[in-house]
Amino acid sequence: MRVSVDPMSVQPGPSESAPANGGGGAGPDGRASAPVRTPVRQSGEGQADGGTREAVTAPAEALRPHAEAAFASELAALAEHDDRPRPARWRLSPWAVATYLLGGTLPDGTVITPKYVGPRRIVEVAVTTLATDRALLLLGVPGTAKTWVSEHLAAAISGDSTLLVQGTAGTPEEAIRYGWNYAQLLAHGPSREALVPGPVMRAMGEGMIARVEELTRIPADVQDTLITILSEKTLPIPELGQEVQAVRGFNLIATANDRDRGVNDLSSALRRRFNTVVLPLPESADAEVDIVSRRVEQIGRSLDLPAVPDGIDEIRRVVTVFRELRSGVTADGRTKLKSPSGTLSTAEAISVVTGGLALAAHFGDGVLRASDVAAGILGAVVRDPAADRVIWQEYLEAVVRERDGWTDFYRACREVTA
Repeated sequence: MRVSVDPMSVQPGPSESAPANGGGGAGPDGRASAPVRTPVRQSGEGQADGGTREAVTAPAEALRPHAEAAFASELAALAEHDDRPRPARWRLSPWAVATYLLGGTLPDGTVITPKYVGPRRIVEVAVTTLATDRALLLLGVPGTAKTWVSEHLAAAISGDSTLLVQGTAGTPEEAIRYGWNYAQLLAHGPSREALVPGPVMRAMGEGMIARVEELTRIPADVQDTLITILSEKTLPIPELGQEVQAVRGFNLIATANDRDRGVNDLSSALRRRFNTVVLPLPESADAEVDIVSRRVEQIGRSLDLPAVPDGIDEIRRVVTVFRELRSGVTADGRTKLKSPSGTLSTAEAISVVTGGLALAAHFGDGVLRASDVAAGILGAVVRDPAADRVIWQEYLEAVVRERDGWTDFYRACREVTA
C-alpha cells in the first residue's frame, strides 16, 4: 500500500548542511558565521500543513545576497500595489512578476529596476508557463542570463530562490530526490526521521519553485529522475512504501545549454515535460552595453569599485570587440572575421569590465581605461593558445589598429599580447 508523506514532517538530520552558495557574516570574534536560518510561520495558503518553514536571512556583509534579499523593497512594493489574481501560493501575480523582471514604475512612483533586458514576450511566456502544470526550461548559449532569470523568477513567485540543485557531472540521484541521515538509518532503519528531503522534495511539499541549474551537465540516468516528478507530480519513496505529492504552487525551472563540453542530451521523454524558452543574445550593441553597465554597477557597489559611468566608453569597446568576434563580422559589415573558440558572452564581458574596474580602483586613478580591460579581453578571447592567438592578432591589426579613436586600446592590447 502506498501512503503519502508530508516532507515537512521529516526532520533534517545532522548531515544536512547549509546551501553551498550561502554567504557568511562576521561573529563577535571576527570569524565568519554561517547564514542565519529563521523559522518562519507560513499560512495555510503558503504551505500544505500551515506549519513552519525555514527561511534564509542574508547576513549584513553577504558578498552576493539572494535575489529575494537584495530586492526585498521592490518585491514588497509590488506586493502592496498588486491587485491582480495570483495563482495558488504565489507571492505576486504573473503581471507583477513580469514587471519585477522587466522593470517599471508603480503608481506611487516606486521604480522597479529591470533584472532582464530582452523581449517582453519571452518573460511573459516564462511566467505563464510556471502558472500551469508545465515545467520551464530556459535554454540558451552560455552567458544569456539563464541562471539570473531563474533566480529572480523563483524569488518573485515563491520568495525563496534557494531551493536549488546545481547540476554537474557528479550530481547524484539523491540530490534531486532525497538522502538519508545515515546515523538514524543504521540505528533504526528506513524511517521518516532518517529521511533528508532535497530541494525538489521540499518545493513539492511547500508549493514552491525548485531550480535545477545546468540540467544537461547531469548524467542522463539522473536527469530522468525528474520524469515522474514532472508528469505525475509525485516523488515515490520505495524504501518506506510512501510518496510525496506536490501541492498547488509547485513547479520547476531548469537551465541548460548545448554549447559547452560535457553536455548530456535530454531524453525525449524528459524534454516533453518542459516548455522550452530560448533566451537570445542581446539584439543590439546598445542593449548589451546597458546590460553590462547595470550588472557591473550592481557588482561594483558590493565591492566598493568606481562608478560605471566613468568607464562607459571602455564598456562600449569591450562589447564591440565581443560582438564582432562572436558574429564573425565587423559592426559596419565590411570586414569578415574569424571567430575564436570561446563564447564571448555577455557574462564574460561583465567579468572583464569588473576586473578592469578593480585594477583601476587599486592600481590606477579610479577611472576605467583601455589598459585596465586589455588583459581581461585577451584572457576571454584566447582560450586556445595556438589558434585563438592568431585570430586575435589578425583582429588587432586589421580592425582595431585602423579604427579611429582606438589607438590607446590598440597599444594596450598589443602590450599584453606580446
